Amino acid sequence: MDIATLIASNGELSSADIDIARDALAGIGAIPGQAVWIDEGIAADLPFGRTDRAGARAALEGLLPGVDIVAQSASRRAKKLLIADMDSTMITIECIDELADYAGIKPQIAEVTERAMRGELDFEAALDARVALLKGLDEAAIDRCRAERVRLIPGARALIQTMKAYGARTVLVSGGFTVFADRVAESIGFDRALSNHLGIGGGVLNGTVSRPIVGAGTKRDTLIAEREALGLLREETLAVGDGANDIPMIEEAGLGVAYHAKPKTAAAAAARIEHGDLTTLLYAQGYRRADWVE
Repeated sequence: MDIATLIASNGELSSADIDIARDALAGIGAIPGQAVWIDEGIAADLPFGRTDRAGARAALEGLLPGVDIVAQSASRRAKKLLIADMDSTMITIECIDELADYAGIKPQIAEVTERAMRGELDFEAALDARVALLKGLDEAAIDRCRAERVRLIPGARALIQTMKAYGARTVLVSGGFTVFADRVAESIGFDRALSNHLGIGGGVLNGTVSRPIVGAGTKRDTLIAEREALGLLREETLAVGDGANDIPMIEEAGLGVAYHAKPKTAAAAAARIEHGDLTTLLYAQGYRRADWVE
């Protein structure tokens, strides 16, 4: 049987809310089962049959204010591999936009970033164009940006540390830069990090990014390679991101999650987290708060 996990970002999920969800499933011809609390008042599993997961999700999403829905198979829900994006997924910022702020050109670059993340521009070309505009920026701006602006998304460390404690492998794959991603991966506890190399010489950015560029194809290929190396089934994998360049890995994963994502990415994902933080993905995997490692 499949399950719909209801996760309340405000910690106010009630039995009445679950009854509303059960009625909504019954209304589309599904057969809802008995709900089981993961953490009372916060997250619960509602089993269902005789409808597909997409139909169940469509019936439940937006039904309860502040509640995220993850519809999936009850088997293999605790994933053994996580591939994650970094900017606006594991950290609160887009690093290239913040570097641009130190160069005094944030609005110009942020507009291109937004369009690229929406899938309106070719990612590689947009990255080259933005990095070229940073030519001459003092290398010290990287350290300032890390210290002043890089902040973890709430729940990032709990997600990674808990999954690792229960035997999962975790990989950060970012279209951003190693000068940020390597530190972020280390601070959160990822097993591995892949990202792009900024060209730096003479103490300043030289306006280039090394090849090959880590983009959408790299993210998907990394998921496949890691899955095969571990001998995992597709159903045992999880991918999470927010931008258009995350879509291929999200579609390849057993559970592909759009996290507070751009519309095109949200439409492509099997699950959409629009209200909660990254601990929502722990509840989706069946982990109670008492199971978390931080």
